[in-house]
Amino acid sequence: MLFDDLFLQPFLTGLGLAVLLPLLGCYLRLRDEWLAALTYAQVAAAGALAAMAVAWPLVLGAALAAGLAAGVKHLASLRGLHGAAYALLLLGGWAAAVLLVSNLPAAESMGHALFDGQLYFTDWRHLVVSVAWTGLALAFLRLFSRRLLLARLYPDFFRARGLPNWPAQLGFDLLGAGSLALATMSLGVMGAFGLIFVPPWVAFSWASSWRRGLVGAVGLGVLAYGAAFAAALEFDQPFGPILALVLILAGLPPLFRRRHCA
Repeated sequence: MLFDDLFLQPFLTGLGLAVLLPLLGCYLRLRDEWLAALTYAQVAAAGALAAMAVAWPLVLGAALAAGLAAGVKHLASLRGLHGAAYALLLLGGWAAAVLLVSNLPAAESMGHALFDGQLYFTDWRHLVVSVAWTGLALAFLRLFSRRLLLARLYPDFFRARGLPNWPAQLGFDLLGAGSLALATMSLGVMGAFGLIFVPPWVAFSWASSWRRGLVGAVGLGVLAYGAAFAAALEFDQPFGPILALVLILAGLPPLFRRRHCA
């Protein structure tokens, strides 16, 4: 069934995200900002529901809300308060989403779709956007990866040389927010969070270098995505929960290893 036209297009749509999200997750984990993934996904879901209330495109609402959250997070991080910003944004996104679902009858089914994932209902436009965004994100990471690594490993490097690094930092925040907004629209809140959190966590538990960690995270993300998609089709189950279960199984081995990244 995977190669049937009905399912091949959704599979390819999510495949690009299964490559991109673990990569972004590696940088988020390196920066101790993995909680931002769940925050952006939750806020994006609330933004999509708000867009539905005013008859705007759902993707636009999700992207604007997640981008605003990234801006708030960036400003808070300049003052060392990004941890508190995550918590407040997460609570705000959840509260807004629940209120919108409760007060807009038409938003109830969409709310379930956003949290459970609606990958099977994506069309060719989602595929085009997913491919284009993944290409843009990979180009950005290739261009600014060194800056992001230096900012984390040698925080005084740019200050000592009088070089501004905020464009790369803000750009990465916006890139992460946009990616999570796009992933939330197809994979769901928890599916997107699982792909950006579990593969890097597992890869960091055994990888002996940064590059091996990146390759391992992407490989695990793609394998988990493919296995979950095939299992969901075979047993006629919703994709999001199956993906979460597959990722949980993949995340069990590091719990029993002596060397792991918490």
